[in-house]
Amino acid sequence: MANSKTLVALGYDKIAETYLRRYGLSEVRDRWLGELCLLLPPRARVLDLGCGAGIPVAHELVGRGFDVVGVDGSARQIELALGNVPEAEFVHADMTNIELDPVSFDAVIAFYSITHVPRQEHGMLLRRIAGWLKPGGVFVASFGAQQCDDWSGEWLGAEMYFSHYDSDANKRLIHDAGLSIERAEVVKQDNEDAQFLWIVARRANGKN
Repeated sequence: MANSKTLVALGYDKIAETYLRRYGLSEVRDRWLGELCLLLPPRARVLDLGCGAGIPVAHELVGRGFDVVGVDGSARQIELALGNVPEAEFVHADMTNIELDPVSFDAVIAFYSITHVPRQEHGMLLRRIAGWLKPGGVFVASFGAQQCDDWSGEWLGAEMYFSHYDSDANKRLIHDAGLSIERAEVVKQDNEDAQFLWIVARRANGKN
């Protein structure tokens, strides 16, 4: 699994600018980002897992007055993000083992990033996410809609890795992590031939 994570990090180091040009615009992503913003209190603290170059997500959130902490395993993506959104905090780290204060975020988001994590670790990652959220905190993320066994190969000019369960399994993992699903919708992407399961979930008020 460590090799797959290194492959993803080095792959995004190589294609960071290419990825931003290819996928920087998405009406689908903008829709879910907009829905997230409607659920947040003023000055909410948001954790962006797989933040990439900070555009458009972290940039939009900062522009709306939210405090953003972005995490990405690619050093080049973090370098770009620091230049693109200097008002946010960015951390070069693996989202599955980064140490963050518990109960410290109003929201956690993961747009197109969890599908790069070995699926055997998705349950553990979701439990960590639930622990980072404040009571009542919101989780918005995209997941694979169909099962994908560990896949690696050429993607956008670099070696890349994808791994995910199907929609039903993903929803079970989210529930098992202690998060209550408020919305779950499979949506076809507008900028590639793919579809994702989009989730809006919440940590219960009180102890998880």
